[in-house]
Amino acid sequence: MSSLHIPPYDPLLVQPMRDELTRIGFQELRTPDEADAALGATRETTLVVVNSVCGCAARNARPAARLALQHPKRPQRLLTAFAGQDAEATARVRSYFTGYPPSSPQIALFKDGKLVFMLERKNIEGRPAPDIAADLTAAFERYCE
Repeated sequence: MSSLHIPPYDPLLVQPMRDELTRIGFQELRTPDEADAALGATRETTLVVVNSVCGCAARNARPAARLALQHPKRPQRLLTAFAGQDAEATARVRSYFTGYPPSSPQIALFKDGKLVFMLERKNIEGRPAPDIAADLTAAFERYCE
């Protein structure tokens, strides 16, 4: 019998953080099956944001993603999972991040089904959104059509 998992934060509190990405076109992955369906066989360039509540890092990661997506070259698919809220989906998403330990937040870029770029919390925390966005747009230039 599985135990009931209660997220550490009130879902109403985190909804605006979810909306910050979904309103600009990110598809939320709420279950492991959704994660596998989205990442398992895709060949499209895909940006995946592991969203989180954590203050300074996540506060800048979401706006950085928004800024980066204004770039002419951008990924074809946008996906997100919310760490600490949709734990099983997030764990499944992270299982595709070969060679990288879990961090919150985390931003990955896939091309032809392979992980080609990663920003971990250590690359995000303490940096302003435009600087993080510049890292993302450099990856978009290299890997996106």
